[in-house]
Amino acid sequence: MKKEQKAADNPAAFERSSCPITNVLDLFGDKWTLLVIRDLVLGKRRYQELIVSPEKIASNILADRLKKLEDAGIITRQAYQQKPARYEYRLTQKGEELQPILEAIITWGLKYYPGTTIFPRIERY
Repeated sequence: MKKEQKAADNPAAFERSSCPITNVLDLFGDKWTLLVIRDLVLGKRRYQELIVSPEKIASNILADRLKKLEDAGIITRQAYQQKPARYEYRLTQKGEELQPILEAIITWGLKYYPGTTIFPRIERY
């Protein structure tokens, strides 16, 4: 059983410690996962939209992070095409609740990293 699922099923099943920061970093502590969540918050839904982000995430890493986030209940995927199989990814309620955290990181980054900019939200019709 994956550690994210194990922790979700049994909150007392911690990998390293019961510290909430440790457990959050076990899920989000790499350099890609929060960027994938950022793009989903901004409205990207499909793999091809996510792969073209300016940070140039490798396709195998993107696939791994999407699976990790799905296993943790942060995102869901739904097929929009059968042959070949293609999926749209959406934040769950659990994932949506990360938005204020991203906003706090943005505020801090804008303050301490002059010249950074906020990416625009993608409008869906």
